[in-house]
Amino acid sequence: MSYENFKPLVWSSHIQHELPKFTVFKQDCNFEFEGEAGEGKKVKILGVARPKISKYKPGTDLAAPEEIGDTSVYLDIDQYDSFNYIIDDIDKAQAKKGLMAALSEETTRALAEAEDTFCAQQIAKNAGFKTASTAIATISEAQDCVDELFVQLWNKGVSQKDRVTLYLTPWFYNLFKNKIIELKTDNDKLIAQGILGLYNNAIVKMSNNIYNDGTDDHIVLKTSKGYAYCNGIDKLQPYTPEKRFADAIKGLNTYGGKAVRPKEIAVAKVHK
Repeated sequence: MSYENFKPLVWSSHIQHELPKFTVFKQDCNFEFEGEAGEGKKVKILGVARPKISKYKPGTDLAAPEEIGDTSVYLDIDQYDSFNYIIDDIDKAQAKKGLMAALSEETTRALAEAEDTFCAQQIAKNAGFKTASTAIATISEAQDCVDELFVQLWNKGVSQKDRVTLYLTPWFYNLFKNKIIELKTDNDKLIAQGILGLYNNAIVKMSNNIYNDGTDDHIVLKTSKGYAYCNGIDKLQPYTPEKRFADAIKGLNTYGGKAVRPKEIAVAKVHK
């Protein structure tokens, strides 16, 4: 990356940014295990099965104590994303104020998009329920499709009190938007999180990172506990390339995820 052909006289006071994608999956994951992972590590997520409840008759002996099964799973920190770019000394000297901040922002956006795409794919592939491939052309068909996902989660014990999120592609949202309840207030904080409204008491978000298998977009309905996510190590290091009179910056981002409660994730495989 070089800016040596740009002179201060022609630099604008505004720096253009690449348009970000709608990165929403990562922020709705279970982050309880964040900080417990490092590069190349595993995180063991402990879990226990639900004990059996039996009727008791006064004056009688209890049955032998039950052994509660171990439902622990491992979350692998196995994703590695890096960046490495040069900023020449002469460019640094004539760079317009704000360039480094802009580069940092674009790097952050690019890393976030890679993480979000990973989460979307893993959530979709490891869902406990998936519909057959379905063509959606009308509002009614879209609503029937979404309602089926809710029934699947409710049948698995998910309640109206659980934090549930519905993720839609732009084209599906455009079909379905009239069924969504608008936010009661113009809440900037919620809007900044990508929340578009509510349906069946679930948060509705839109993403263009939703997984597509080559035929179908995978519309997702999940609880906040359904998928666990960890960032392991973030490295940022300035250095001087051996064969260049220049400064450079390189960085490493490591992370991983796991569908720890797949029964709390339902997917609709849909296409136009």
